[in-house]
Amino acid sequence: MLVTHGVVVTDTTGLDVDEGEMLVFRPLGSSRFHLVGRISADAWNDLRKPASASALRVTEYDVPAGSGPHDVAPAGDETVWYTAQASGKLGRLDPATRKVTEVPLGDVSAPHGVIVGPDGAAWVTDGGLNAIVRVDDESLLVKRYPLPASTGYANLNTATFDRRGRLWFTGQSGVYGRLDPRMGSLRVFRAPGGPGPYGIATTPGGQVWYASLAGSHIARVDLTTGRSTIVRPPTAGQGARRIWSDSHGRLWVSEWNAGRVARYEPSTRRWREWKVPGSAQPYAVYVDDRDVVWLTDFGASAIVRFDPAKQRFVQFRLRTGANVRQLLGRPGIVWGAESGADRLVSISSR
Repeated sequence: MLVTHGVVVTDTTGLDVDEGEMLVFRPLGSSRFHLVGRISADAWNDLRKPASASALRVTEYDVPAGSGPHDVAPAGDETVWYTAQASGKLGRLDPATRKVTEVPLGDVSAPHGVIVGPDGAAWVTDGGLNAIVRVDDESLLVKRYPLPASTGYANLNTATFDRRGRLWFTGQSGVYGRLDPRMGSLRVFRAPGGPGPYGIATTPGGQVWYASLAGSHIARVDLTTGRSTIVRPPTAGQGARRIWSDSHGRLWVSEWNAGRVARYEPSTRRWREWKVPGSAQPYAVYVDDRDVVWLTDFGASAIVRFDPAKQRFVQFRLRTGANVRQLLGRPGIVWGAESGADRLVSISSR
């Protein structure tokens, strides 16, 4: 495959290339190429369309009994990290072999969230330790960054990295904070809406937003000053639990109390909400690489797929009491943790 600017392709091969088109060649040597085929711009768009629900496969993986897995984070090597909140450990599942490796995080540990950082390591928000914890992806060495004693119990929840490599985190007790791993400096801010900061996410444009469950709002964080600005959804008391951004920077929010999923467009300041079918309790929200929205529904014990383009919900039922609290994925696959069943679960198109 020859990948370059269209004018270079024309000069090299004598073939014209339309805007958005791809030409596939087989090299013959001595700067000669054989045209294998063309992929039009429209065909590229078709390739990006979400897989149909019938083509998706649900797979479950056992983790050690008593783990109480809370959050998951796919790693770069196809393994999957998960927080074993009930046992105070960070787990790592190899889906190919179903082998689980556990890393003890310390006495009184109760890990909540986990994400993979730009350094490839697993970064954990640990409510029991009241600390941010880094676990090296190769050595499994554990390093803790305790919150200042003046913070008190933060009830740490989730984290995200900004474009400068700084980790932002939330605490339901009414705080959010920033850790600069390079400097080792950690600062905690009091949330303007009081208790509730829970989910947090970074948009493609580099903005950091968090959702407040108890405060029923979302908030944008000023990455320079650390101050946050509250934005309220149209439904009062909706219980904004988690938040994620799509590829356009639009924010998707799981509304726990209202049984809805909401979308906010920062550029226009416009909201839109959709009722999740049934007596729903939407907990987690995640937007995949094709801008399909995924939710977990405690009311139905299910993972729910919402295609905004088709305005269609599809439900993937799990065992009663599975209680999937968070979702994260990579292209072609979405992962969750069944906290009530000591299992991880994936939904894939592969």
